[in-house]
Amino acid sequence: MRSFLFVPADSEKKLAKGASSGADALILDLEDSVALSNKEAARANAADFLKSAGKSGPKLCVRMNALDTPLWKDDLKSVAALAPYAILIPKTISGGCVSIVADYLTELESEAGLRTGAIKLFCVATETAASMFNLGTYAGSSQRLFAMTWGAEDLAAALGARDNKDEAGNYTGPYQMARTLTLLGAVAAGVTPLDSIYKDFRDEAGLEREARAAARDGFTAKMAIHPAQVAVINKVFTPSEEDLAHARAVVEIFGKAGDVGVVALDGVMLDIPHLKQARALLARAEAAKTI
Repeated sequence: MRSFLFVPADSEKKLAKGASSGADALILDLEDSVALSNKEAARANAADFLKSAGKSGPKLCVRMNALDTPLWKDDLKSVAALAPYAILIPKTISGGCVSIVADYLTELESEAGLRTGAIKLFCVATETAASMFNLGTYAGSSQRLFAMTWGAEDLAAALGARDNKDEAGNYTGPYQMARTLTLLGAVAAGVTPLDSIYKDFRDEAGLEREARAAARDGFTAKMAIHPAQVAVINKVFTPSEEDLAHARAVVEIFGKAGDVGVVALDGVMLDIPHLKQARALLARAEAAKTI
């Protein structure tokens, strides 16, 4: 999957628009985009949407409220029996937070007659100061965990920052570190590194620059906050024919060379890490065919 689109779960109109956006996954949001007075309505809308959605559309995920609120268990109770693809856990402090949600989902799946582990998990792992010290704790937290992402807005609020970007529009040090540690933490945990949102949904050029930088560094997908962002994200994170041709050539030349550690392709020396990169790219392209 390349694109994950946030949709406020209390808006039937936005849910419908999100479903036709071309996003690979929709995140039905019960958290930040929903006022406290509207939580119940959002849960009901999310449940109705999960019931009515077809199998051929985007993967349906639900962002629950944070573990430090009294809301999260009711959020999960309202949707677990309908088997969403995944639950997004906000404001996790460590891998232990994932384990807590995973254990509760096991109870709910059993009550609903679902297979244990049917519902996957992913998390926003950088939204508090404490979380920044624990990005290496997610490995082994749960077999449900399939992705990790980061967030700059809540972290800025937690730090009391005036802004999280400099005069040139680049993230300042704390947020660059959050991004990097999430990438490293996700790879160490063996899950998908998922890049954060680009909040100016009218700035298509800025979104594309940020998405290309994320893909360059190792992220394989990105979140969106507006349907207009989906096409750009999908384009950036879809391997080009040129990329795929090069990856196939790398795999082929290593195959022909036999048990060697280094080969030459078009005057460039390649070693085993290049082979691993090529195989990973081809695997992502193959997986994308099933979306």
